[in-house]
Amino acid sequence: MKMLNALESSKLTSGPVLRESCSILLRVLYPVAPHITHVLWSELAFEGELMDAPWPQPDATAMQQDEIELVVQVNGKLRGSIRVPAAADRASIEAAALSDAHVQKFVAGLAIKKTIVVPGKLVNLVV
Repeated sequence: MKMLNALESSKLTSGPVLRESCSILLRVLYPVAPHITHVLWSELAFEGELMDAPWPQPDATAMQQDEIELVVQVNGKLRGSIRVPAAADRASIEAAALSDAHVQKFVAGLAIKKTIVVPGKLVNLVV
């Protein structure tokens, strides 16, 4: 349903992207609803038999992110979020967390006792 909703929201009415998307959708649905997907495959004039079509392969490079979002906690309570480069080191993550405007309201004038950085997930500032 999510893939179908994404196709509908994309407003594609024709073209190779819509055709490839329908092909993937039919191949993924085939094990669950073989009869209707076989008929739709034939009606849309895809080459070969649906049963012989290869399973869709994901593109690993499409999943890589240049920038990630980390949540910032102060004393264990969610106080904001920051976006940092995926390859950011601990010092730059701490600096970005401390410079966030939402976090500044809760740490202004207070000494930070400990900073906990969980890579790819969160930053916790203990005051």
